[in-house]
Amino acid sequence: MGDTYSQSYFHLIFAVQNRMALIHKDWKQELEKYITGIIQNHGHKLIAIGSMPDHIHIFIGYNLNQKIPELVEIVKTSSNVWIKEKRFTPFKFNWQKGYGAFSYAHSQIDSVAQYVLNQEEHHMKKSFKDEYLEILRKFNVPFKEEYLFDFI
Repeated sequence: MGDTYSQSYFHLIFAVQNRMALIHKDWKQELEKYITGIIQNHGHKLIAIGSMPDHIHIFIGYNLNQKIPELVEIVKTSSNVWIKEKRFTPFKFNWQKGYGAFSYAHSQIDSVAQYVLNQEEHHMKKSFKDEYLEILRKFNVPFKEEYLFDFI
């Protein structure tokens, strides 16, 4: 009997509700570690994670035994509860509905990982909105502006 082999890589992107800048530098590393644990506990391999005050990028080696929407929902729900329990922010924290999920080839791992890890530098030159629209266009994803993240 033969085994099943697969290799898939996904770049996940989602934002804080209303694009509020609530992820503070003082606790963003703890958030990234917490999300790393969720990813790994579900059989995925975390390659890179990078959060900004209003959004997060997660690049994973994807375990095909779990659906992407299920994984994203678990990450969002669990981290949302955790942030509230830790009382990291006095403001109401929630992740915004929706997310981006983009697949990459094995040959692109290093460049995508560097991109995710260099978010602070990247956003000195480009806004999250411009970045996200550029990714959607690069992947030829049809979209309607009114259904994108709430950009304020």
